[in-house]
Amino acid sequence: MRSGGAGVVGVLEVSDHRIVLQRIDEVPATALAAEEFGRALATTHAQGAPQFGVGPPGWSGDGYIGRQSLTLQPFSRWGEFYAEIRVLPYARAARRIGTLDGTGFSVVERLSARLTAGEFDDGHPTCRIHGDLWAGNVLYGRSGAVLIDPAAHGGHGLTDLAMLDLFGTPFLDRVKAAYAEVAQLPARWRELIALHQLHPLLVHAVTHGPSYGRAAHDVAAQYT
Repeated sequence: MRSGGAGVVGVLEVSDHRIVLQRIDEVPATALAAEEFGRALATTHAQGAPQFGVGPPGWSGDGYIGRQSLTLQPFSRWGEFYAEIRVLPYARAARRIGTLDGTGFSVVERLSARLTAGEFDDGHPTCRIHGDLWAGNVLYGRSGAVLIDPAAHGGHGLTDLAMLDLFGTPFLDRVKAAYAEVAQLPARWRELIALHQLHPLLVHAVTHGPSYGRAAHDVAAQYT
């Protein structure tokens, strides 16, 4: 299913206990398909969202990222949104279970204060992002890349790009270059990729252990 943006898997049936999706017959990714995906992702992002942190039209309640709850509520500024419902809740959870140590948590708190104060706000329009865009949620079929399993909400386009960068995807450089060609990214966008990786690192600290907590600490330290 496509409408000028990134392809998304067709939903055939939904019930309380299952979801049936269109079958995607996967093929190896190519450089050309990766470039097309980068451009299409930028087009999807450009469709926009009313505010940061809001779910898709018609959605009510919170969402999920993996098996963890993902708060959905509106914010007018990206930094406040990112700190308050993407960074701090998962940092606190990781601290409680011991996968983020006290020093790391303090560094994350200091960065969150800077985010909330607007020091990283760049005036970029709110994008409609996938929200959980690791390589396993990008399938390449015969007609190109198709996205599955979104945690869709209003966010910053760099967040999707940063998750692809964090966990890797075929022809990543071609995806990023094609995306940057279409999207109006902030001038320092490459320097901000790691900042947008802090949320998924903290999510993984909660579910996958202290190595991700240490990585989150290192990333937060870059921006404090």
